[in-house]
Amino acid sequence: MQDLTTQTDGRQDLRIAVVQSALVWQDWAANKAQFTARIESLAGQADVIVLPEMFTTGFSMDTATSAQSMDGDAVNWMRAMAESSGAAICGSMVMEEPGVGFTNRFLWMPPAGAYSYYDKRHLFRMGAEHQHYQSGDRRVVIDYRGWRILPLVCYDLRFPVWSRNRQDYDLMVLVANWPAKRSMHWKVLSQARAIENQAYVAVCNRVGEDGNGWSFSGDSRIISAEGEILAELEPDADGVLLHTLSNDKLKQYREGFPAWQDADSFTLS
Repeated sequence: MQDLTTQTDGRQDLRIAVVQSALVWQDWAANKAQFTARIESLAGQADVIVLPEMFTTGFSMDTATSAQSMDGDAVNWMRAMAESSGAAICGSMVMEEPGVGFTNRFLWMPPAGAYSYYDKRHLFRMGAEHQHYQSGDRRVVIDYRGWRILPLVCYDLRFPVWSRNRQDYDLMVLVANWPAKRSMHWKVLSQARAIENQAYVAVCNRVGEDGNGWSFSGDSRIISAEGEILAELEPDADGVLLHTLSNDKLKQYREGFPAWQDADSFTLS
């Protein structure tokens, strides 16, 4: 078992920006314009900028209209925005993968170096997502500025075995289109994931109404490893949440309350 406390030695704090926004239904050009303005306004203020799930289109099952490719406009835009802002840009979009089909792909684009991606594992059957997309089978941990980051997408939040901290991450970043009528679940589960995994959690949700007729309240937030709400956006409004994650506080908490040492080991088949 890795030592959660020694993994944080000598690491700088991490500035994170969570962008909560309405999405224009199946209109990448309009969404690109609004997120370009948001990211440009954050230049020099953040190390990581988080956008919602399917930020290019909203939660669409119309793959013919919504799909991007890894050499397409949305990915190239993320690369350009990361370079110009000096921050890693992340969020999910519909991705067409040759030989695989369509996935709900979380993309992590740093300002320099290779990108990373994670395909959503748990597809939202109540919205027929499993009928249009392929489920991911690869758990990913991203190393960025010495921080180990677990990317997740929306419905993944409900499945603690998948997100269980194997002493291999410090920050969970989850992007979502999580409906307002289940906002209580969103709030409770996001805090639970932080507490049980002794890790920071940053969750980014959209606001407004989509083409499915679903309403979204946002409730984007950043949570400490102890479950404390460090910062939270007002519901039902566009906004940007800026917060600096303290490396020292995380290390001190894990050293002072080392519950991770008593965790049961397991493997996923």
